[in-house]
Amino acid sequence: MSKVVKFGGSSLADANQFRKVADIIRADKERRFVVPSAPGKRFPDDIKVTDMLYACYEAVAEEGKNAHNQFAPIAERFNGIISDLGLTLSLDREYEEIIENFRKKAGREYAASRGEYLNGIILANYLGFQFVDAAKVIFFRPDGKFDDTLTDTCLASVLHGMENAVIPGFYGANPDGTVRTFSRGGSDVTGSIVAKAIGAEIYENWTDVPGVAVADPRIVNNPKFIKVITYRELRELSYMGFSVLHQDAIFPVRSANIPINIRNTNDPSADGTMIVPGSDEKAESIITGIAGKKHFSVISIEKDEMNSEVGFLRRILTVMEANNISFEHIPTGIDTMSIVVDGADVDKCPDIVEKICEVTSPNHIEIENNLALIAVVGRGMKAKKGTATRLFAALSHADINIKMIDQGSSELNIIIGIHEADFEKAIGVIYDMFILSEAE
Repeated sequence: MSKVVKFGGSSLADANQFRKVADIIRADKERRFVVPSAPGKRFPDDIKVTDMLYACYEAVAEEGKNAHNQFAPIAERFNGIISDLGLTLSLDREYEEIIENFRKKAGREYAASRGEYLNGIILANYLGFQFVDAAKVIFFRPDGKFDDTLTDTCLASVLHGMENAVIPGFYGANPDGTVRTFSRGGSDVTGSIVAKAIGAEIYENWTDVPGVAVADPRIVNNPKFIKVITYRELRELSYMGFSVLHQDAIFPVRSANIPINIRNTNDPSADGTMIVPGSDEKAESIITGIAGKKHFSVISIEKDEMNSEVGFLRRILTVMEANNISFEHIPTGIDTMSIVVDGADVDKCPDIVEKICEVTSPNHIEIENNLALIAVVGRGMKAKKGTATRLFAALSHADINIKMIDQGSSELNIIIGIHEADFEKAIGVIYDMFILSEAE
């Protein structure tokens, strides 16, 4: 069996972090395939290499500045890692190729990908692993969408005969061979793709946090970390703003029933969080996680006997489709309907209410902006009565007005809509009710 291990930018920011990564990989012979990110920040005010590459490309390709001068700080960053690790490796040829491609205006996606590319070469050299350029094994279709069929076939074929390999994250290739990056999820997506292609036992995602937190640490001080979470729970939370793994990074391994283990490079002895296809284990808590996002709008429609008017919802959705607006939730009643949409879409189409009026002739319609949505997610909610009652009581006691309630048929989550001004307070109140109170 084999494991795919992905390391984030903070895990590979400097030579000392490289040593930690190497120790982790060498501690388990099944960690055979490694997916690295570009070097991240070494300290709070530092600059990520990817941002340095973007700036360099703009200066060279768009402003015509001296390419070697602009690229020098980037080369210095990578050469410093090579020197500190005591390697004899030289990347001068790669630097010259990148500089020349910057002059030829190879594109911002090419520029952004070079951090992973160069870091991958260094890590492969340090570990004694083979280097596999992601542009040779990960492919996109002509329409820009990821080509999973071709990629799975190619990756499986190339990696089958290798004992160990390093495959840079974040990028692949268009049909014409030019570099294309993943728009979301970055190297996390690459790690998931590699794990699926080779049928890995597990996909380990190493970062700078101990796992998946129950709530955003920027809102809740020192939140508890989750031991086990299912793909369905994580997908619900990722959609509502969980930042540990983007939902696009979940799909490849989920389809292959491969678990993900979120681990901390700086504390490798910790178990981290296991993300699994399903779990028969008793949930640690009634709720698994809390997440939310701001800047939504809700369009409220009232019309007598709306429920018996055939095609009513279809006409509304046709208007929204014509104006490139997707919906988040549609709570309904007999004579009422609320459509929750992204506030940014409403900003781009300020007359959406008038357009809906034209096709529905409602008794009343209004739009309310500055709405925040919070998802309370947990498989433990199925077996526990009174969860919604406790949730609403806690918010009421904190003087937070609930503007919308939506619960999925799976009983996996409850979504509430509140005013943006109450967002942080509400998450804290929910955390205290379901996590702190149960721990006491």
